[in-house]
Amino acid sequence: MKILLSAPYTRRTKDNLILKAQEILKRRQSLALGILSALTPEQHEIEIIDENNYSLIDTKKQYDLVAISSITPHIIRAYKIADEFRARGIPVVLGGYHPSAMPEEAKQHADSVVIGEAEETWPQLLKDFENDKLKPFYKPRKPVDPKIIPHAKRDPKRGFFRTEEIQATRGCPYRCAFCAIQNTEGHIFRKRPVENVIDEIQKLNGKFIFFNDNSLTIDPEYTKELFMEMKGLNKQFECHGNINVLGEDDELLKLSKEAGCKTWWIGFESISQESINSIGKKTNIVKKYSIAIKKIKKHGLSVRGMFVFGFDGDTKNIFKDTLKTLKTWNIDIAYFFILTPFPNTPLFKRLENEERILTKDWSKYNYGNVVFKPKNMTSKELYEKTRMVAKNFYSFKNTVQRIFNNKNLDFSGLINKFWHNFLYDRNFIKREYQF
Repeated sequence: MKILLSAPYTRRTKDNLILKAQEILKRRQSLALGILSALTPEQHEIEIIDENNYSLIDTKKQYDLVAISSITPHIIRAYKIADEFRARGIPVVLGGYHPSAMPEEAKQHADSVVIGEAEETWPQLLKDFENDKLKPFYKPRKPVDPKIIPHAKRDPKRGFFRTEEIQATRGCPYRCAFCAIQNTEGHIFRKRPVENVIDEIQKLNGKFIFFNDNSLTIDPEYTKELFMEMKGLNKQFECHGNINVLGEDDELLKLSKEAGCKTWWIGFESISQESINSIGKKTNIVKKYSIAIKKIKKHGLSVRGMFVFGFDGDTKNIFKDTLKTLKTWNIDIAYFFILTPFPNTPLFKRLENEERILTKDWSKYNYGNVVFKPKNMTSKELYEKTRMVAKNFYSFKNTVQRIFNNKNLDFSGLINKFWHNFLYDRNFIKREYQF
């Protein structure tokens, strides 16, 4: 069979040349598509189109089967693509974050829906399809054994600074109310054998790696073993971690640096402990943030923080208080998001029960729009003040000050910080969202 593996992407109305250049240079292939490709028997012909890389899915081409993996903000485009293929008699399978959360909705636009992880279900789906016995839904009987997760197949088309995605662990036990990961990977934490991960890394042509794990601090001893084995592989990488572990484990930080780590991505979420408590994130103690950041940076590592506005504990003071606090932390890079209640999460269910969901236009569920009724401010205030924080943080004056405050960063770390502060993250401010 000729099979299309694809990931749709909804273009912003005013993408600028800098963002396009960044995407073309780095070219980051969807890890999900790479794993699906690896799971597909070799007798089938596969074409991979990831629209994040400025390729477009051509619905007029001929395939025997089309598989589309989509997240919530891109699902409307995914449905449009699926409908166009099906109108021509080409069967479509939908999977990914949104179809896993809303399988009945997705089934209206597909011949079959894959719910959750695909290692068990995708090979079975292909057999059923060949035998004209395709089922409407496929869901694994239990969480996937990490030993059977294959090396993802990589798109040979390369960008100059291409980043390869890889995953060492799956699942997250923390059950944060706003997190959509629970709809796909679940709550049971699982670890791939270290030798399997190292073998996959060694086969990567690129120098830059992004660990697509929920957090590499859930089991520090496993991660330390992984980092020990990564020494000497001459790779540079970034990964997610929880602030409580990073603030206390010097050995983990030291090993991460020696293994090639440049940046830790950290979900600080808020400077309000009340807001942190409201989402059940037990790993975050706000009063310990500052000390932890200093410790991470002392090891020559960059801190990329993520902050969310719109929690029920947030008052109108949260915006200026966040800016004031960030100036004392000397954080390298920051993202500022509007709280987004993704479908089928505990947060979405609660807000829907409270009749506070304002729209189910899934294209607006992209961290940049207000899709629910905030508790302590108007929707317009939440929208405008979140953008105000981003604009202030990335003002020319503040950006220059951050760039020249580089104690302990090596040359490559400095270049990375410069790139994201002056080029990449300034696009966040320029994006035009509909309110």
